[in-house]
Amino acid sequence: MIADLVAVVMLLAVTAYACAGGTDYGAGFWDLTAGGAERGKRPRWLIDHAMAPVWEVNNVWLIFALIIMWTGFPVLFQTVFTAMWLPLALAALGMVLRGAGFALRKPSRRLARRRLYGAAFAIASVLTPFFLGVVVGAIASGRIAPGTEASADAWAGAASLLFGLLTVAATALLGAVFLTADAARFDAPDLVGYFRLRALLSLVAVALTAVGVLLVTRGDAPHVWHGLTHGAGLALAVVSAVFFAATALLVLRGEARWARFSTVGVVAAAVFAWGLAQRPYLIPTSLTVADAAGDSQTLTWLSVVSLVALLLIVPAVFLLYWLDTHGELEPLTESDLRRTRPTRGDAADGD
Repeated sequence: MIADLVAVVMLLAVTAYACAGGTDYGAGFWDLTAGGAERGKRPRWLIDHAMAPVWEVNNVWLIFALIIMWTGFPVLFQTVFTAMWLPLALAALGMVLRGAGFALRKPSRRLARRRLYGAAFAIASVLTPFFLGVVVGAIASGRIAPGTEASADAWAGAASLLFGLLTVAATALLGAVFLTADAARFDAPDLVGYFRLRALLSLVAVALTAVGVLLVTRGDAPHVWHGLTHGAGLALAVVSAVFFAATALLVLRGEARWARFSTVGVVAAAVFAWGLAQRPYLIPTSLTVADAAGDSQTLTWLSVVSLVALLLIVPAVFLLYWLDTHGELEPLTESDLRRTRPTRGDAADGD
């Protein structure tokens, strides 16, 4: 019973990271596709200002999930990080490069350096969620088990790669919807239309990749397929689909502020549907929650510590998000967005 509770808390942390961190990754995706220095200047200014107050705090959910996984389910941690160390190492490298690129791009005065740091931030924002999705796909398809040695066969299957593409598409959707709302909040109507179009394109990409994942899951991950088509897994999959339809309607009607909530609902319900579809396994069909769990006393204390941490973290993070979305942290003016004069460093590079 206590192991199941800890597993639910871990799933909650993964869901929070998928929604909050996914929004930041999505902003990086649109940074990558914004175009050259002049064409992409306004979208990138918006991305910089929208992300600046919150981008670091979102990683708290990843750390929280890893600590629970390591402490509460050491067999799962050992199995996953042994069999799939390469995609996980690439994801970790991407997180480091992404953070460094974002932090160093804005204060850099030379255009060449801004391009270098911006490229690191943008490319890593795509590769990191892709490799994390690949790992999730490998787990869902049961391609690994306790004792599995590291190899490409453990994570390079069709299900894993499609999970990776779906993860990128979902982050792009989150980023586009939230940036549309940010553009409206910062009174930049041209960017509202810019990101609204990209939100619609992301909806199409999510729909197509989700269908591909379901088709592959039926053959490669029969246990998860059964869980998604029966019981609680099916109910949550339907909830995710309803939120998806609501998001499409809200984006079409230009209601980006409310679309943020429905988009988070899409991702959160989908993650929970995957988690419940695997029951009672953490790795179908070789490692159950009970088999992977650590000592009962450890789990008890982990539950207590997790509860205290959530009581301290959740209100603080909620307040941060509220202040950010209400423009209380770093206001952005239209003159900021329209600033086009090159800096002295730009002129030096031009010479």
